[in-house]
Amino acid sequence: MLTPFNPVVDLAYHLVSGLAVALTALPGGLAAAAAIVAFTMTVRLAVLPLSYYAMRGQAAQARLAPEVQQLRQRYSRQPDRLRAELTALYQREGTRMLPGCLPLLLQAPFLTVMYLLFRSPTVDGRPNGLLSHDLFGAPLGSHWLGGPGPLSAQGAVFFVIFALLALIGWLQARTLDNAIRVTVGGHAASTGRPDVAPGGTFAVLTRLVPYSTVVMAAFVPLAAGLYVLTTTAWTLAERSVLRRRITPVPAGRR
Repeated sequence: MLTPFNPVVDLAYHLVSGLAVALTALPGGLAAAAAIVAFTMTVRLAVLPLSYYAMRGQAAQARLAPEVQQLRQRYSRQPDRLRAELTALYQREGTRMLPGCLPLLLQAPFLTVMYLLFRSPTVDGRPNGLLSHDLFGAPLGSHWLGGPGPLSAQGAVFFVIFALLALIGWLQARTLDNAIRVTVGGHAASTGRPDVAPGGTFAVLTRLVPYSTVVMAAFVPLAAGLYVLTTTAWTLAERSVLRRRITPVPAGRR
């Protein structure tokens, strides 16, 4: 099936296949799986500068939270004036309203490519050789609910992926708690909105978001699940390192 991603899928196929050949000596069918991990890490290294600037933007947003709350109170009945004042504030401080979205948006096409790569029986006019690879007996193109089923040896490989994603989700949820209490909790106190309080609906949903990767991995090929596992683990480690290196700039300085 022709898609706008076809040229990128072809390129990804040759890259992952080349890495798999270079890693052939790995036991247990790990060569192709390790190639997917290496491919994912290459993608994340490519967007690392954007991740750094996104983290700086998030730190600036946390610093500006009190001023943002004051503006929301002052212009609560003047939405146009509020948008203008918020835009001016963020421009003055050299940041944006949604600083953390770009790296995530840039990664979405790579997940799509990995999904298509392991759904396509042919790539670049030839049989897809990657579909012959497996991870501990589970074909990289297989689905959790397909083939032998979830209670098979293949299903056990998927359950390991799910367990690791759940662990990473739990760690990510813990790191979100402080940010929610500082930024959202203060806003709830100033506006009187219990839904955005640390124990409110918004905060609960925010803590549940990291676990969405488990659901995603249950419906994509095993190879795409490996991509999701690698990129979420990278995100957790990356945020931990960058958070220690980024010091919030005092108000009025850039």
